[in-house]
Amino acid sequence: MRPLPGVPGVAAAAALLLLLLPRARADEHEHTYQDKEEVVLWMNTVGPYHNRQETYKYFSLPFCVGSKKSISHYHETLGEALQGVELEFSGLDIKFKDDVMPATYCEIDLDKEKRDAFVYAIKNHYWYQMYIDDLPIWGIVGEADENGEDYYLWTYKKLEIGFNGNRIVDVNLTSEGKVKLVPNTKIQMSYSVKWKKSDVKFEDRFDKYLDPSFFQHRIHWFSIFNSFMMVIFLVGLVSMILMRTLRKDYARYSKEEEMDDMDRDLGDEYGWKQVHGDVFRPSSHPLIFSSLIGSGCQIFAVSLIVIIVAMIEDLYTERGSMLSTAIFVYAATSPVNGYFGGSLYARQGGRRWIKQMFIGAFLIPAMVCGTAFFINFIAIYYHASRAIPFGTMVAVCCICFFVILPLNLVGTILGRNLSGQPNFPCRVNAVPRPIPEKKWFMEPAVIVCLGGILPFGSIFIEMYFIFTSFWAYKIYYVYGFMMLVLVILCIVTVCVTIVCTYFLLNAEDYRWQWTSFLSAASTAIYVYMYSFYYYFFKTKMYGLFQTSFYFGYMAVFSTALGIMCGAIGYMGTSAFVRKIYTNVKID
Repeated sequence: MRPLPGVPGVAAAAALLLLLLPRARADEHEHTYQDKEEVVLWMNTVGPYHNRQETYKYFSLPFCVGSKKSISHYHETLGEALQGVELEFSGLDIKFKDDVMPATYCEIDLDKEKRDAFVYAIKNHYWYQMYIDDLPIWGIVGEADENGEDYYLWTYKKLEIGFNGNRIVDVNLTSEGKVKLVPNTKIQMSYSVKWKKSDVKFEDRFDKYLDPSFFQHRIHWFSIFNSFMMVIFLVGLVSMILMRTLRKDYARYSKEEEMDDMDRDLGDEYGWKQVHGDVFRPSSHPLIFSSLIGSGCQIFAVSLIVIIVAMIEDLYTERGSMLSTAIFVYAATSPVNGYFGGSLYARQGGRRWIKQMFIGAFLIPAMVCGTAFFINFIAIYYHASRAIPFGTMVAVCCICFFVILPLNLVGTILGRNLSGQPNFPCRVNAVPRPIPEKKWFMEPAVIVCLGGILPFGSIFIEMYFIFTSFWAYKIYYVYGFMMLVLVILCIVTVCVTIVCTYFLLNAEDYRWQWTSFLSAASTAIYVYMYSFYYYFFKTKMYGLFQTSFYFGYMAVFSTALGIMCGAIGYMGTSAFVRKIYTNVKID
């Protein structure tokens, strides 16, 4: 049977998307074992305790490998590769429910070079991470004496594995066998395995890694309550002020309609009605503006979907699953970007829609990949596990060209055809109206700077918990809080931008599109400024690699947050502007 034209391309795209999800579950991924079945101890990474993001391959230190050479399976997802998960087989022979008495599994021939490597790791408080049945285990490389003159390596790994039925529910590591590092000696590495029955349910086995006392602290609940009260206050304030003020404006404008031409000319005309002929004028740089709005809508959709999935599926229990899900959802929601960006560009009279589609499709991926590739060069220089393999980079580029771009094209065509016709309640004048002088605090630049303060105030406590979970040894699992904070952020952002836009239009300045977007997006500036405070006062990072990694990815996070907030602010403000000008009688 002959394949249909185009099917190979579709199949390739589908295969790339499947790479984003955990592969077919087999062996340890089924999390069920038969007695004496192979259990794999994976060695992951090693790195300084003060920065969990600076990691290196476990065997970059001169550790030795066990005698077992082959295993029955291996796996790695795209999310794991992008996060620097470097799973390497330990060489230890472990079987389900089969105890192992203390035994030597390899020997290190410690020359001066190897000793210096271990000494450097001990001085910098290096920890290593291992996995058994997807359960993480941490151990310390060694320790120094009180004077810091002699250094000791832990040589004995004592593993205690808890099982419930045919599932592994608990793993504990005890490091023993402290041996002084002396050049030109041989160090024997040993291990033992003790299996014990446990009452822990398989569904609850990750509870020991969570920190309820940290994430459910009273200050966390207080910040949510405080933000919720801010929402009530802002919504009430916007409703009361704008509705009362707009009612007076409508009454004044209706009174003016009843005047004759001479009385109207002698009257003092002012306010937002005066710019009705320019308020729906296309924004400056409509191509970039519409691309930003489309990208912001897509980021919001991705954030909403990923948070919901995380609340349902407990994504923190699988390595790289959060990043894999985010990439998959981002690729799948590309039509959202194309629809909102393409329709807005068409309504503003844009003609280079193909160029707009390309910019909208690649705006966020180019920003993320550009930053990642820059940091990747530094990671390669330091031989860090964060260095992204070439094959992974090719896979990401293929996803952009063969998945994101076609789906964005579909969304753009739908947006242009379904909602691409301008249907403004007021006609646009041929000649732009001159913008009168106004007080300094009504200038768009000032409004933009002040617009992000309240949205940032509603989320900055949550930023602390998110930063701590990413840059420190905390697993973020309270996605219900994150969902509530996202809703609060959206409401506060819309309320603030509506108020800002009303004051701007009342000053007879019709440049509200960029002002509403940037005033909401300025939240990202305050988030990035907060990241400086967090870096210097809450972390112990130092050096080129750690600094560039931190501030590079914080810039990506802040920019994406700003684009999302800007799109939310613009969409809410656009509905408000359309509403008020629909209800005014225009000659």
